[in-house]
Amino acid sequence: MAKTIVVKQIGSPIRRPEKQRQTLIGLGLNKMHRTRELEDTPAVRGMVNKIPHLVKIIEEKG
Repeated sequence: MAKTIVVKQIGSPIRRPEKQRQTLIGLGLNKMHRTRELEDTPAVRGMVNKIPHLVKIIEEKG
Protein backbone atom coordinates (compact mmCIF):
# COMPACT_ATOMS: atom_id res chain seq x y z
CA MET A 1 0.00 0.00 0.00
CA ALA A 2 1.32 3.42 -0.93
CA LYS A 3 1.87 6.09 1.67
CA THR A 4 -0.72 8.85 1.73
CA ILE A 5 -1.14 12.19 3.47
CA VAL A 6 -4.32 14.06 4.35
CA VAL A 7 -4.05 17.76 3.48
CA LYS A 8 -6.50 20.41 4.69
CA GLN A 9 -6.89 23.92 3.29
CA ILE A 10 -6.68 26.44 6.13
CA GLY A 11 -6.18 29.69 4.19
CA SER A 12 -8.08 31.56 1.52
CA PRO A 13 -6.62 32.10 -1.96
CA ILE A 14 -8.18 35.58 -2.09
CA ARG A 15 -5.49 38.25 -2.63
CA ARG A 16 -2.82 35.60 -3.22
CA PRO A 17 -0.56 35.34 -6.28
CA GLU A 18 -1.90 33.29 -9.19
CA LYS A 19 0.84 30.66 -8.72
CA GLN A 20 -0.40 29.94 -5.20
CA ARG A 21 -4.00 29.64 -6.43
CA GLN A 22 -2.90 27.22 -9.15
CA THR A 23 -0.95 25.15 -6.60
CA LEU A 24 -4.11 24.80 -4.49
CA ILE A 25 -6.07 23.68 -7.54
CA GLY A 26 -3.29 21.22 -8.39
CA LEU A 27 -3.69 19.70 -4.94
CA GLY A 28 -7.45 19.42 -5.51
CA LEU A 29 -8.35 22.13 -3.00
CA ASN A 30 -10.34 25.27 -3.74
CA LYS A 31 -12.57 26.02 -0.76
CA MET A 32 -11.82 26.59 2.90
CA HIS A 33 -11.60 23.63 5.28
CA ARG A 34 -11.70 21.00 2.53
CA THR A 35 -9.50 17.94 2.91
CA ARG A 36 -7.89 15.63 0.36
CA GLU A 37 -6.07 12.34 0.74
CA LEU A 38 -3.09 12.43 -1.61
CA GLU A 39 -0.27 10.06 -2.43
CA ASP A 40 2.90 10.96 -0.52
CA THR A 41 5.28 11.80 -3.37
CA PRO A 42 8.07 14.38 -3.62
CA ALA A 43 5.92 16.39 -6.07
CA VAL A 44 3.00 16.61 -3.64
CA ARG A 45 5.31 17.42 -0.72
CA GLY A 46 6.90 20.19 -2.79
CA MET A 47 3.51 21.69 -3.59
CA VAL A 48 2.52 21.61 0.09
CA ASN A 49 5.85 23.21 1.08
CA LYS A 50 5.27 26.05 -1.41
CA ILE A 51 2.06 27.13 0.34
CA PRO A 52 2.45 26.21 4.05
CA HIS A 53 0.37 29.26 5.03
CA LEU A 54 -2.62 27.93 3.05
CA VAL A 55 -2.55 24.20 3.80
CA LYS A 56 -1.86 21.87 6.71
CA ILE A 57 -0.92 18.19 6.75
CA ILE A 58 -3.48 16.60 9.06
CA GLU A 59 -2.40 12.96 8.96
CA GLU A 60 0.19 10.66 7.41
CA LYS A 61 -0.91 7.10 6.61
CA GLY A 62 1.04 4.05 5.59
